[in-house]
Amino acid sequence: AIDHAKDAGVPIIVAINKIDLEDANPQKVKQELSNYELIPEEWGGSTLFAEISAKKKLHIEDLLDLILIQAEMLELKANDKLLAKGTVIEAKLDLGRGSVSTILVQNGTLRVGDPFVVGIFSGKVRAMFNDQGKSINDAGPSTPIEVIGITGVPNAGDPFEGVVSEKFAKQISQKRLEYTRIESAKKVKKVTLESLNEMIKEGEMQELRIIVKADVDGSAQALKEALEKLSNNEVRVKVIHLGTGGINESDVMLASASNAIIIGYHVRPTGKVAETADKENVSIKFYNIIFEATDDIKAAMEGMLSPDIKEEIIGNGDIKQVFKISKLGTVAGAIVTNGKIERTSKVRIIRDGIVIFDGELKSLKRFKDDAKLVEVGQECGFGLEDYNDLKEGDSFEAYRIVEIAKKL
Repeated sequence: AIDHAKDAGVPIIVAINKIDLEDANPQKVKQELSNYELIPEEWGGSTLFAEISAKKKLHIEDLLDLILIQAEMLELKANDKLLAKGTVIEAKLDLGRGSVSTILVQNGTLRVGDPFVVGIFSGKVRAMFNDQGKSINDAGPSTPIEVIGITGVPNAGDPFEGVVSEKFAKQISQKRLEYTRIESAKKVKKVTLESLNEMIKEGEMQELRIIVKADVDGSAQALKEALEKLSNNEVRVKVIHLGTGGINESDVMLASASNAIIIGYHVRPTGKVAETADKENVSIKFYNIIFEATDDIKAAMEGMLSPDIKEEIIGNGDIKQVFKISKLGTVAGAIVTNGKIERTSKVRIIRDGIVIFDGELKSLKRFKDDAKLVEVGQECGFGLEDYNDLKEGDSFEAYRIVEIAKKL
């Protein structure tokens, strides 16, 4: 973190926390940080230090004063009369609300109804919320806000800028999307099995291409960085596309054309994507923890993949009705549309391509009787262990765990 701040030329203010504890030793902390050239002013340096306790709320005002002093020394100023400019801190696809982005306004003022451009997308502010989740009508400089009304999910770090009209915002967005498509087409290099085999025989550096899809942009970015760091002299890991939301057919076709694998982080395929992937012989891997994904890729690169425990999808279906039962909690009335569901199955609940539950069945019934098995075309009712947030329109995926040879 210190190296990042120094590289960006950003001054550092150090807050030494937990000084209310008996074994607190601020002097030791200062001594250790001085080894990284963060020398306190009282020792002849230029770094501002505040000794605080977040729990006891000690000296918080002193810390705020230091921030204001630093801002004054840097002559940091903004004009709240201008159209808003800022940066995306995080972005995600929210169920029911659509694309939601956390924005830091750095200049000007953003108001509800203002048109804007953010990254390659455009939009109009439908609603804004402050850091406490309260709805607000305007936000000035240095204000972090959550914005609803974007046509897509931008990337963390994308610039945000208010514009004069919605029409102008759409024109800019279309141009940027066009440039992005052109650049993506340049980056994607078609590789045949013959040429790939030839490269292996000649001992050239190989390229493992990956498509990353995650539930939020921050996770996608973190996974991309973690995977690409696995590159070595023999194998280069390259993420050719990353995005948020469920895995779709466009992702599968891109993977097929570019000889890539797909990694899903907290997401599942939408529609008949799994069938398309099988048809195109595209491998899709699912993970809930980043280091599990990086461990698998590293093992594959080293040729050390051992037999592993993996899931086997046995059935799918849709939730048609939801019932609230006092002793049982929420029970889903569902129909099995493919395969089957067993009482011993594990189940995922999927909403708009995002996995919102992954766990055990609490009950499985046919009419009023307990059931061990419900097959395709049959209706059933089921409850989930420690989960009640079921809604009509959700889909479910039944699976079991099997031991197979691990492969990409």
